[in-house]
Amino acid sequence: MSGGVFLSALNDYSHAALILVGHGSTLNPDSSAPTHLHADTIRQRGIFREVVCCFWKEEPSMREVFESVDSDVIYIVPNFISEGYFCQQVLPRELRLDGPVTKRDGRTIYYCDPVGIHPNMTRLLLQRADEVAPGVPREETSLIIVGHGTNLNDNSTKAIQDQVQLIRQGYDFAEVMDAYMEEAPLVSDWYQMTKAPNVVVVPFFIADGLHSFQDIPVLLGMEEEPGQALSQMDVFRHNPIPLHGRNLYYSSAIGTEPLMADVILDQVHDFDARHGIAHTAASAPEDSLKAALEQWLRAGRNIIGQVHISTAETGYELRHLGDAEVRENGLKLYTEPAGAREIARYDAQGQFRPIKTAPTLIQGWLLKVRDVAELLLALEFFYPAAVGMLLAQEEGKLKPVPLRHLLGRQTGMYRFANGITDAQACEMVGNFCQTATGCLRRITWTLDDTQPMTGLAAAKLGPEAGQVPGVAPEKCMSLLCMEACNHIVSLARKKSRENNEAKSQTVVSA
Repeated sequence: MSGGVFLSALNDYSHAALILVGHGSTLNPDSSAPTHLHADTIRQRGIFREVVCCFWKEEPSMREVFESVDSDVIYIVPNFISEGYFCQQVLPRELRLDGPVTKRDGRTIYYCDPVGIHPNMTRLLLQRADEVAPGVPREETSLIIVGHGTNLNDNSTKAIQDQVQLIRQGYDFAEVMDAYMEEAPLVSDWYQMTKAPNVVVVPFFIADGLHSFQDIPVLLGMEEEPGQALSQMDVFRHNPIPLHGRNLYYSSAIGTEPLMADVILDQVHDFDARHGIAHTAASAPEDSLKAALEQWLRAGRNIIGQVHISTAETGYELRHLGDAEVRENGLKLYTEPAGAREIARYDAQGQFRPIKTAPTLIQGWLLKVRDVAELLLALEFFYPAAVGMLLAQEEGKLKPVPLRHLLGRQTGMYRFANGITDAQACEMVGNFCQTATGCLRRITWTLDDTQPMTGLAAAKLGPEAGQVPGVAPEKCMSLLCMEACNHIVSLARKKSRENNEAKSQTVVSA
């Protein structure tokens, strides 16, 4: 694949940022893991000035992520399989994009195609099929590429169908076909659809999440009921699996392939070629995020959320606030910024932490980083977009989104989320976002264009709501919330549905 070579040799991106957009999950870290790992790979190559991630169901949100980068030139690559509902409707809406090129607030934002429709995905599929069934002749093998299937957008299946046609044309498999979880042809009918003695099934998904590790194995007949998520398993499956008189080979999701990082870069390359964009060496804007972080630390503001930061001879040391006085030899040592992502993943009970600003960060660790750039990246993993939002707020540039605006722009299954009363909204936010048990962020948004949050939610508006209770305000970098999270949207949808059901019952009774 030529992506990394082309970009580093012909175009200069040292002034630009790359944002990878993934789906994410509120249930486990498996959905976002490949996106993070591909971002790590690209970041290590030093092609872009900044590389960050954002998600639909995890932090940072798509609205927040722009506060995570300083660059005036930004490339956005959706780490999605198809050019369907999410890439055509949800992402442009949430990222406030006008089209392929958006100019906003002095920035130029380029919106690239999703990775799954790139021609180089064919090579990855073939490589994955050969790896999962080593030494098995292709002419004695049926290859099934599995997708989700949806009626939300016709393009959702197109990426898979295109790959099936390409592989049929010259790669010697006995059969190549597409199958889906929720529409015909169904993956559960695999043994009726195929004739070859060997069947290789490759999930055309970005991540080894609930579908590829729990749902599809049941549909294939490998399991009787859904198993655990990838993050809760030590091993996956042992191929081949004898079923219906065949040898069934089941692979991990295509999006976990390490070469996906090159496909991401290929999409940037193709975008530039298609739009006639050329980059030469350019002066980068000021590193305002790093400068602000250094200034805050010099002023003694060395606590953010539950993280305590101290200056050391070799850089910076980060600990849990409750371990500030614990000796180094009593703590588990991490020496790379990505260690923060691992630390923040689970709480003390081993439960996934989808809300990184929840007051549940585990203790017992020490993270050493070498400079302010690594410190900023580590804090991005602990508390996504927090530094950028605080700087924007102090400069008067933060643009909070009123709750009614957020609920009103929802589509799909969440399109009725705005059917709650003002009192219900304030009570819902006040209960879910409690600082002591729910979230350490301070709410900066209002109910609508004119009304502030009141009632139970009012407790989330003061400065003390953006920090751990009991810590002196002058020592803290406050955690801010510029838009209600997807958990609030889900709760609002549920309450709206209850309101509608109550109205219906009232009408029937009358």
